[in-house]
Amino acid sequence: MPELSYRIAVPDDLDALREVMRRSIETLQDEFLTPEQVAASHKVMGLDAQLVLDGTYFIVESGDRIAGCGGWSWRSTLYGGDDSVVVREPRALDPGTEPARIRAMYTDPHFTRQGVGRLVLNQCEDAARRAGFRSATMRATMAGVPLYRACGYTEAEPVVTVSVDGIEVPLVRMEKELQV
Repeated sequence: MPELSYRIAVPDDLDALREVMRRSIETLQDEFLTPEQVAASHKVMGLDAQLVLDGTYFIVESGDRIAGCGGWSWRSTLYGGDDSVVVREPRALDPGTEPARIRAMYTDPHFTRQGVGRLVLNQCEDAARRAGFRSATMRATMAGVPLYRACGYTEAEPVVTVSVDGIEVPLVRMEKELQV
């Protein structure tokens, strides 16, 4: 396994992050979605630059390559990127009563099964915990569900679909209590 390091993303990373996300969506979703659903996923998934501006978005690197990325948020938006059909909700969450949001988790296809997703998820959970959150939630892709289950997340709702030009993209809300 390669040596991995992590850091907080900065605005200069945005183009490189979008490219990792594009490759991840196009490559890693195909075992779970039809080609039409994969194409439509670009309008549901993607980077919300607000996470980078908030300082809550992590990059995992192997040498000088981005191996993966993901973030958490203290804002109400559950999922969706800058170019998605999903309306974002910037309202601040109450850490005492509402779960932190785990957002925009992606692994470069060349780095799957190497601990990248777990590293990002652990960093997000630790940061949310430090901010006072006692639980976390996410809207997971079907490709991400196995990792999230292995990390202690459970399905909170049945699978829902988001319609993009008549194509249904399945997603599932998952949640986890954060150990203090």
